[in-house]
Amino acid sequence: MAEIIQRDGTWTFDGETVRIVPGGKAHPLRQALGEMSVPIQAVAGISFEPDRKGGRLRLRLRGGACPVLRAADGRLKDGADPYLLAVEKDRTGVAEYFVDEVRNALLIEQVPGTPVDRFLLPGPALPVSGGGGDGTASFDGETIRLTWNWKAEESKTSAGPSSFPLTRIAGVRWLPAIGLEYGYLRFEPTDSPSAAPPKHDPYSLELWGLSKKEYTAVVVAAAVLARLPGADAAVDGPGAAPALTKAAAPAADHDALLRRLRELGELHLAGILTDEEFSTAKQAVLRSM
Repeated sequence: MAEIIQRDGTWTFDGETVRIVPGGKAHPLRQALGEMSVPIQAVAGISFEPDRKGGRLRLRLRGGACPVLRAADGRLKDGADPYLLAVEKDRTGVAEYFVDEVRNALLIEQVPGTPVDRFLLPGPALPVSGGGGDGTASFDGETIRLTWNWKAEESKTSAGPSSFPLTRIAGVRWLPAIGLEYGYLRFEPTDSPSAAPPKHDPYSLELWGLSKKEYTAVVVAAAVLARLPGADAAVDGPGAAPALTKAAAPAADHDALLRRLRELGELHLAGILTDEEFSTAKQAVLRSM
């Protein structure tokens, strides 16, 4: 078991799952997501990035594995990134040990860093709400609801809150406010896509970037994206996804461990693993035996 506790949050790793719990003063987006469990099969890599104040622990996921990252499309700032942990100077050694443990597991399990064609993490827990700007979006798994505030245009408020079933939605897009440019959370209906700007579109929130809490709109986007028809998401949790199912009690299967040793040896001979990587991975397997 590897664990690192920081003001920014707590990460633990048991050999199969990285559990991420945000700290009390973490970014509103990370607090809205709450505790997250990332199976090792969804991890592409991990690194520790040192700096003069300590550093950052960064978990990299396989492309397409996480609905939040899919919805964000690379637009999250570091402070809002749920897979980044600020590390204090006196805990850099723990961070480096954490990196070694996850990397060893990736080597032993031979997890590829390639993208996947289905979500390996579930969407945000339901019900979920978030947003800002001219209103708030909520989603209960079946219905999306947009509630306007006093800042919304009359074209939206005159018709009252917008409510529509998930079956009427073909897609969802989130764009944070950048500089002087407003952002939006836009739901794309299946029957009549709207050409109106977000400030007038009853299927959209307009985001102004005046508060960090506006980033919580991407949580709603991820929850909807993960549950769209055909998304093939692991909506019931990582353990329910067939791609994540593992053989029973692999640590007790000496034949399987011996096969792993042979595979590691072949990777070493092929030059894929360095001497140090091979030695570290081999010791981890031997400890399991």
